[in-house]
Amino acid sequence: MSRFLRVPERLIELLHDKLDKKQFLILSSILVGLTAGLSAVALKVCVHFLHGWITGYARQGHNIYYAAAPLIGIFLSVLFVRIHLKGKLGRGNANILYSIAKKSSNLPRDQMYSHLVTSALTVGLGGSAGLESPIVTTGSAIGSNFGKTYKVTYKDRTLLLASGAAAGIAAAFNSPVAGVLFALEVLLVDVTISAFIPLMIAAAAGALCSRIILNEKILFVFNLRQPFDYHNVPWYMILGLLCGVGAVMYSRIFPRIEGLFKKKRENPFPNAIIGGLILSVLILFLPSLFGEGYDSIKYLADRRTSLLTADSILGTAIHSPIWILVFITVVMLFKVVATAVTIGSGGNGGNFAPSLFVGGYLGFIFSYGITLTGITTLPVANFTLVAMAGMLTGIFHAPLTGIFLIAEITGGYELMIPLMIVSALSYSLVRYFEPFSMDTKKLAKKGHIFTHDKDRNILSTLKVRKIIETDFQPVQPDMNLGQLVDIVAKSHRNIFPVVTKYGELEGIIMLDSIREIMFQREKYDAVTVRQLMRPPAAIVEPDENMVRVMKKFDETGAWNLPVVENNVYIGFVSKSRIFTNYRSRLITASGD
Repeated sequence: MSRFLRVPERLIELLHDKLDKKQFLILSSILVGLTAGLSAVALKVCVHFLHGWITGYARQGHNIYYAAAPLIGIFLSVLFVRIHLKGKLGRGNANILYSIAKKSSNLPRDQMYSHLVTSALTVGLGGSAGLESPIVTTGSAIGSNFGKTYKVTYKDRTLLLASGAAAGIAAAFNSPVAGVLFALEVLLVDVTISAFIPLMIAAAAGALCSRIILNEKILFVFNLRQPFDYHNVPWYMILGLLCGVGAVMYSRIFPRIEGLFKKKRENPFPNAIIGGLILSVLILFLPSLFGEGYDSIKYLADRRTSLLTADSILGTAIHSPIWILVFITVVMLFKVVATAVTIGSGGNGGNFAPSLFVGGYLGFIFSYGITLTGITTLPVANFTLVAMAGMLTGIFHAPLTGIFLIAEITGGYELMIPLMIVSALSYSLVRYFEPFSMDTKKLAKKGHIFTHDKDRNILSTLKVRKIIETDFQPVQPDMNLGQLVDIVAKSHRNIFPVVTKYGELEGIIMLDSIREIMFQREKYDAVTVRQLMRPPAAIVEPDENMVRVMKKFDETGAWNLPVVENNVYIGFVSKSRIFTNYRSRLITASGD
């Protein structure tokens, strides 16, 4: 087997030596795209097989298998991470963004397969999460490690990482355009026109794998039957605002529920058992929460709502349209709970599929509810599909991905206008309440702010503690002017921190502010430092995020700010030194 693997490796090394940089990058994007695409296809097929196997038992009356499967899946996933990965499994887009900005786009080798295994166990056995985030991480790790193996530059390695992610999304939905846009909107923070070519090639390769191997039973595909009616534009506008509100609620509820499971980290198995049991109970009542839930969205779009209640233990009690609407609303509300429990308790999955799930259900509830009131008749399928784009846009802050994903899975651009309306309104509303997406919000709370502003990203990597200057001569508040003048004469600085005998900062003295009084010798004994000092414009802590530090410089207009830790003066941080370090990092990050 090892000999068999060495043949393509040697061939690639030969091509690496023969081709120029751009040609090898194109070849690399093809190989990464095919590998990531095949990985996504393999995961989809595996999960589809497991779902079919478990559902088959459930339909024979063995509901215990249906209920117990999520518990088994989460437990096995935790066991795999605990034993094989030593408890470490970087999850979500936040992990990838952090690696891009602070680890030179290097992802661990085990992430090329660990997310496939754990998500197959979790989601395949009924965990209420999506496969797209594990697929994106797997594709990104493939691209990152390919670039690391053949020693490409940081810039090209980042591009290959994003190409793997694009190929994964393209393969998961057979949607190459959405794959490219996802990489651009969510992962890449520094985009040039030249970056589009490798991304497009990788996404096309991934989508090709999907088209050749997968069928419509596995793919998330819709046949659009209802054309767009411009008379419904006001209703689409309302739907867009509802999607925005829903996305804000999802983004705030999910981390709170997920966080409840993070308090006990020493032994993850109790959390796995508790989460699995909660999920099993939810699925007994709300079977649509089993797995990704894409089939249930198709049922809604086709108005086959009876299939949603058929396997529920409440199914016999739900008959009227009103009760069906109530049941579907409850399922939508509990989806975020089920996903947070699945991931928080140790399972592996993402929020991509759940965001589409919640959006589809919201669109159905809105359009079906309006139709039931008799106000007007709305096309349920169209509203179901369009709301998916609105919810995805709001949660991931990726409007173009949401728009073109739905356009591609419906096989046309008939709904382009309502997709744009709903996504734009949802995105605008969410950005007002949540400046960061759910993934980047986690990083922002830790002081690692990642945006599509390259300058801001590089600035966030600088550490205050490493650039503190300590050659400022401190003075004590009880010193007189004469003593101060003696210290000024021996110093090459124009700022003097006023520090107590316990090291506490009481104020600062600027040379310019005392220059006139320095030459009035009659005041040398009468005037004290305490009378001359003034409070600092702002105070910096040694572990403070550099973006916030620069904001303090901008707000105060100062060029030097004192650094204090536990009320004790340490030194000063200067704007000029920050700029010097920033320029050094910029050259490193942009180097070819």
